[in-house]
Amino acid sequence: MYQDYLDTPVGFPKPYISITANEKGITSLYFVNDKDVAVNSSSVINQCIKQLKEYFAGKRTTFSVPLAPEGTEFQSRVWKSLQTIPYGEIWSYKKLALTLGSINYCRAVGMANSRNPISLIIPCHRVIGHNGKLVGYTGGLDIKRWLLRYEKVEIDE
Repeated sequence: MYQDYLDTPVGFPKPYISITANEKGITSLYFVNDKDVAVNSSSVINQCIKQLKEYFAGKRTTFSVPLAPEGTEFQSRVWKSLQTIPYGEIWSYKKLALTLGSINYCRAVGMANSRNPISLIIPCHRVIGHNGKLVGYTGGLDIKRWLLRYEKVEIDE
């Protein structure tokens, strides 16, 4: 297992992004307050850091770094679907559920979204409540709000 950190931009709600990877790709990306694990980087983490820096510099809207999240088959389907939400757009949980085949999946989609281990790259921050309100984000609504504003998304508050 490999791990490294990226300093976040000035004004971001948390000072660091913690990135972990295995031989296949990125396994997690979380927003953290402390660097609490020794750095043991890899080429895939270095590629991820480069792409994140480009994103925060306004030069990247999609990511191509290999991903290796671990989850159930349904969670994996949700995470793949999340990756189709374009930069600067938002979907409701209902729309995401419908892309997966049924409006009845709304609650399951919300649970899978909350277990997304690769925040930002798998853009769960682009999913909002059906009423247009910001709801649920494992990293905190302050980070979700920051990311959506950064992507110039109009949000109801």
